[in-house]
Amino acid sequence: MSFDFKKEYKEYYLPKQQPQTVYIPKMNFIAVKGKGDPNQENGEYKQALEALYTIAYTIKMSYKGEHKINGFYQYVVPPLEGLWWQEGVCGMNYSRKDELCFISMIRLPDFVTENDVTWAKKTAEQKKQKDFSKVEFFTYEEGECVQCMHIGSYDDEPATLALMENFMEANGYECAISDTLFHHEIYLSDPRKCNPANLKTVIRHPIRKKTA
Repeated sequence: MSFDFKKEYKEYYLPKQQPQTVYIPKMNFIAVKGKGDPNQENGEYKQALEALYTIAYTIKMSYKGEHKINGFYQYVVPPLEGLWWQEGVCGMNYSRKDELCFISMIRLPDFVTENDVTWAKKTAEQKKQKDFSKVEFFTYEEGECVQCMHIGSYDDEPATLALMENFMEANGYECAISDTLFHHEIYLSDPRKCNPANLKTVIRHPIRKKTA
């Protein structure tokens, strides 16, 4: 049976619809950085997703070819994730999507190294005759966070963010978003196939204890 990150690490991927704290350790990803409205046809975001999934599945299927990855085991490709921010904006302004900056990413199993990602990019470029140079090996460590499951349209996220802010205030925390820690979303639904009212998105913010 293939290893499924969502099932094995439910505390990271399947939180409740009420805010809760969680400690997120260092994890490795493949990632693409960009800017712009994620809904724009042929925009940077949609190009990033195409590149990420191509490399993710090249790595997943590597066992069928000559490139053997040490410690490889069968696994389900983890869900798409995104780190989001806007230059000069504290928090998120959902009405100015064209100013969004992002790091789109897919988690890697621990056995995948940066060299394996380099191999996958070269292999995909030869097969697809496309440039995958924007895909990079990316390490991210969030530490203490508050997270919540958001059900519904992405445009309705402010209501869930308000719940998270109230939770932080009530429990002596403050948001720790910075130049290196970001608004984080994990997409458990495919918006192309799911009614917007039923979309499931994990929303996560780094936090720290308030100082007196």
